[in-house]
Amino acid sequence: MKSIDLFVENWATKQAMVPIDNEDITELETKFNAYLPDSYKYLIATYGLVHTPNVLTKICDLNVEISEVQDFLSLDDVFTLSKLYEMSGMPKGHVLFASDCKGNMFCFKLADCENKQVDVPVWFYNHGLCTMNKVSDSFSEWLEQFNELEQS
Repeated sequence: MKSIDLFVENWATKQAMVPIDNEDITELETKFNAYLPDSYKYLIATYGLVHTPNVLTKICDLNVEISEVQDFLSLDDVFTLSKLYEMSGMPKGHVLFASDCKGNMFCFKLADCENKQVDVPVWFYNHGLCTMNKVSDSFSEWLEQFNELEQS
């Protein structure tokens, strides 16, 4: 989980983050009838809800074509917004977990979460265009792309 630790070290604001209880994570999985990837659970159980406002600044400075992440959603928001976005046009069967600064969302496909796994692909939902695109083959790889920006 080195890429996750490095992501938090590089990008998280220095405000106090509160790790999320494993029981609360299990409750969310029960609501979705799915298993969230271990890599994501490690992030929120170890660090809590990460806020990364400097990612956008770095992406703009470097003029790179990746969608920035700004906030990881609370577990209540993960469930509520996943349902709300489906009602407003997002394809069904996704678990939202983070947002950019424009209300677009990063998510996992429920179909990828049917079995316990260390990692699953990350998808990006552009709510203005109502499009869903895969942005990474795994959560850890997705975070690693931001770590690589820090080295630029």
